[in-house]
Amino acid sequence: MLEMKIPSPGESITEVEIASWLVEDGDYVERDQAIAEIDSDKATLELPAEESGTITLKAQEGDTIQVGAVVCIIDTSAKAPANSTKKEAKAAAPETPKKEEATPSTPAKSEVASPSIDVKASPVAKEIITQNALNAGKISGSGANGRITKSDVLQFMSGGITTSAAGGWGGTRETRREKMSMLRRKVAERLVGVKNDTAMLTTFNEVDMKPVMDLRAQYKDKFRETHDVNLGFMSFFTKAVTEALNIVPAVNAHIDGKEMVFHDYADIGIAVSSPKGLMVPVLRNAEQMSLAEIEAEIKRLAIKARDGKIALEDMEGGTFTITNGGVFGSMLSTPIINPPQSAILGMHNIVERPVAVNGKVEIRPVMFVALSYDHRIIDGKESVTFLKNVKEMLENPVKMVFGGKSAEEVLLGL
Repeated sequence: MLEMKIPSPGESITEVEIASWLVEDGDYVERDQAIAEIDSDKATLELPAEESGTITLKAQEGDTIQVGAVVCIIDTSAKAPANSTKKEAKAAAPETPKKEEATPSTPAKSEVASPSIDVKASPVAKEIITQNALNAGKISGSGANGRITKSDVLQFMSGGITTSAAGGWGGTRETRREKMSMLRRKVAERLVGVKNDTAMLTTFNEVDMKPVMDLRAQYKDKFRETHDVNLGFMSFFTKAVTEALNIVPAVNAHIDGKEMVFHDYADIGIAVSSPKGLMVPVLRNAEQMSLAEIEAEIKRLAIKARDGKIALEDMEGGTFTITNGGVFGSMLSTPIINPPQSAILGMHNIVERPVAVNGKVEIRPVMFVALSYDHRIIDGKESVTFLKNVKEMLENPVKMVFGGKSAEEVLLGL
């Protein structure tokens, strides 16, 4: 018999939560087969079987288990079953959930309130009510003896009533509760801690994205052919940020007790959305990367986050974070600092706006950008200077090549 204990997912983590079992009690498992997903306060990880054998589960989904505690027992003397179909199907189950399990909150059309046989409605009205899964009891009839007519149904639908069959409100008074994952609880604690423990302030600016958009439109096909990766906006922002951090190093620093810790490198966290919530994988030494290397690394980390395979080491040790609410349509926001970092840059959507260019009004694609920073370590002058440099490099991308200077300034030795 082998007692499997919860391994330590990382430094300072003392307990985890069983997010889901990927096997059932009594199943035969192979060595290194993923048997469970465990939630820590930093990430969701897979737990592999240490040996082959028949498994006996010692915890339920949702249980909080101390690191080092026994979570299951594997009978290593058990023989593998002759038919492995069941095992293979179970291993695939997490990736291909059963249809009835995937849609518990989406009732079938037959489950939605439908008109009864005795409802007073014209044949056409009944047909419309049935097709749209409407609650006939909520429709007032204007016909003889309260009979529901076609116009009554159409008026009811035009009044903003969305049917369940169309994916809208169900019209019930029900509520449901979902347990917060350990990761979500930890994120909540950290965000509240940031608001309480830092002197957070946000400064704003706007960026004319036309130069970057023109450059991208001109070279995106050749860039993809050459580097086998798409050219996006995030690589431009990351490169501009690393150059601006070199100019204003305090934005890349953090407070440790009574000391300020400065970094001679830029590990940039890129906030990405995943099925488990917000993740912030880190690009190591982003200041040394080309645009193509940045795009490739962002793609690699985003795929890992999407597939739930992101590791703790992928998210630790960032010195600065970039978050892009623009992909969801955000016009402006005040992002919250990712501790222990001292600043975070918020990108937003690009909107065509009238702006003054050389004394004339022109329509330009403009993005509002926001820098939230800890005023204990970063002064107003430094925050504004940093954001201004990011803006200038994006509006003149050549500056990214010359450390924030124009080609003319480099030529003249300025």
